[in-house]
Amino acid sequence: MSGTVMYHNPRCSKSRQTLELLNERGIDADIVEYLKTPPDAHMLEHILDLLGMQPRELMRTNETEYRELGLDDPSLDRQQLIAAMVEHPRLIQRPIVINNGRAALGRPPEDVLELF
Repeated sequence: MSGTVMYHNPRCSKSRQTLELLNERGIDADIVEYLKTPPDAHMLEHILDLLGMQPRELMRTNETEYRELGLDDPSLDRQQLIAAMVEHPRLIQRPIVINNGRAALGRPPEDVLELF
C-alpha cells in the first residue's frame, strides 16, 4: 500500500482527471474501484469523518437510486444513509482521495492537491 488511496470510478470524468493529476505529480495511489469493491459501513464512517461531511453531503442526489429509495426523507438517520451507500455505491460522490489521515473530494480534481 502506498499510503494514498483513491476511490475511483473509471467511467467518471472527474475521477479520471483526478487520477491523471496525481499521476502527473508522481503521486502513487492505491486505486479502489469502489463500484467493484465498495467500502463497508465502517470505512464510510471513517471517510465521512475525514471529510468532515454528513452522509447526504457525500451522496449523489441525482442518481435514480436516491429517488427510488426515498433517501431525501429527513427522518432517515446517519446509519440508514450509510447503509444505502454501502448497498448502492453509485450513490457515493467521487473521487475521494485519502492521504496521511486526511481526505478530499475531487470536485474539482485540484481539491485533492491540498493533501500533498
